[in-house]
Amino acid sequence: MKTDADSQNWFALQVRTRWESSTSVLLEGKGYRTFLPTFKSKKRWSGRIREVSAPLFPGYVFCHFDAHNRLPILVTPGVLAVVGRGRTPIPVEEAEIAAIQNVVSSGIQAEPWPYLEVGQRVRIENDSLQGLEGILTNFKGRHRIVVSVTLLRRSVALDIDRSSVVPVGSSNEAIKVFGPQPVLQGVGA
Repeated sequence: MKTDADSQNWFALQVRTRWESSTSVLLEGKGYRTFLPTFKSKKRWSGRIREVSAPLFPGYVFCHFDAHNRLPILVTPGVLAVVGRGRTPIPVEEAEIAAIQNVVSSGIQAEPWPYLEVGQRVRIENDSLQGLEGILTNFKGRHRIVVSVTLLRRSVALDIDRSSVVPVGSSNEAIKVFGPQPVLQGVGA
């Protein structure tokens, strides 16, 4: 027999900028389980450097609830939308939530990073190959960047450290740090 707990999943909520913590507290006050993964960041204020806690996924809070009863979530101050396709909320994979929870609880330093997909055009940002652009590939579990000479219709593949590349078109420093924002569609009641 299916219970209420069986119909509940983790969903990503898009929230107002810098409202992640407040929205999480408000949702917990309503009895929902929330997850707001954070990392330690150094910020400069008035000539001093201070360590602050910042969201790993700026603009998002994870919440565990039944998608058929999402109105109380949507009317919570700070909540803009439930992430999904069209008007259909899409749950976050349990394994992905568990992985993020393990990372946060491990105590190992984590930080936001650009989301890179195999087949995406990337640029190397350090090493002697700085500025080199190519296509990110995955071959036998190793990441490579493929550089091509179109005229010759030939390519060269280089083994790379995935952490040394950023998506092409990310000239803005915020994109390098936080990654491009996904295209979202809000899900109404």
